[in-house]
Amino acid sequence: MSIFKARVKEFEDVLAAPQDLIDLKQLRRLAFNGVPDVQSFRALTWKLLLGYLGPRRSSWTTTLAQKRALYKQFIVELVLPPGHSINGDGADGGDGDKADSRGVGLQDHPLSEGPESRWNTFFNDNEFLLQIDKDVRRLCPDISFFQQPTEYPCEIVVHSKGEHGRRLHERVVPTVLSSANVERKGLGMTKINLITKRSVENYAAMEEGQEAHWEVVQRILFIYAKLNPGQGYVQGMNEIVGPIYYVMASDPDQSFRAHAEADCFFCFTALMSEIRDFFIKTLDDAEGGIKFMMARLSNMLKSKDLNIYELLKSQELHPQYYSFRWLTLLLSQEFPLPDVLRIWDSVFADEQRFEFLIKICCSMILIQRETILENDFASNVKLLQNYPPIDINVVITHAGSLA
Repeated sequence: MSIFKARVKEFEDVLAAPQDLIDLKQLRRLAFNGVPDVQSFRALTWKLLLGYLGPRRSSWTTTLAQKRALYKQFIVELVLPPGHSINGDGADGGDGDKADSRGVGLQDHPLSEGPESRWNTFFNDNEFLLQIDKDVRRLCPDISFFQQPTEYPCEIVVHSKGEHGRRLHERVVPTVLSSANVERKGLGMTKINLITKRSVENYAAMEEGQEAHWEVVQRILFIYAKLNPGQGYVQGMNEIVGPIYYVMASDPDQSFRAHAEADCFFCFTALMSEIRDFFIKTLDDAEGGIKFMMARLSNMLKSKDLNIYELLKSQELHPQYYSFRWLTLLLSQEFPLPDVLRIWDSVFADEQRFEFLIKICCSMILIQRETILENDFASNVKLLQNYPPIDINVVITHAGSLA
């Protein structure tokens, strides 16, 4: 039996075993070394490791049905325009003469400017929706996936029957960003340029009755922002949700793939609950904040290779010049998508969660040791902000060797 087939069998033994209770400890051990890209292994493993599904298999059917119904409710209440009709024809799905349950009252008139006006909220949403629209239209440009139509468009959105605003991209006029910034909310706003490598080419929207994968991701981010007003949408979240959605929407099991949007939303929400401090400026110095994480990386580098640490310090090449993006976006912009998925297998499987992420980042620097020691400041900035192509298994193996 080949090594690959043996690993597939190990996952089958854990995920498809007859017993009701999944051995999460064993699953973490297996996933840490990478999830085979076959069957529904990765999608199911991530759902379990992120806590979307509980370890008892018997609970999955109920959990999935409840969560998916809740997500559909979010779409109806948060995405569809005020005074909408579910059918788009003035009916609510029942009596043709019956008004929608969110029918327009005086305070819901489009010209109303009162704070309680749903239309006022609807128009104010466009401020962050514009940023989401820009970001998702250039998600993972190295693959065509997000430009392609989904097999399972959201029916109550794509069949608008002339009602404007059901499709989020219709509410904004897209403009091109030359670079991505992370806007982090705290007592004020701070923009930190990530010097992104992403393309500025915008993806096109689909015709009536269809929607592209990027439009689905746009809706997920919009709903997340609406449900988390204290944080809202922060640039960079698109790079976190993208790989999760890709995994869910690529699930070979059609019964799961049909619900990729809802499942992705709850997995993304679970992950964001762990990393949301990265995106909130006032929590930078907290134990889960980004400054604390960068300091941990810096201390690890100092203990592993004092020469590199001292050189970068003497060049005043501060960790925020490169590791801010590495850590905040979980390395999603540093490597091709298949490599990001492999990294995330290990990161999600790590019970200490981000300890191994820091080790990967440290290894990325140590692997380039000779080049870094020869380079000047400008060359090292370029090297670390545009990490050279490398076999990701080399980096992960190196990281695994760090005590």
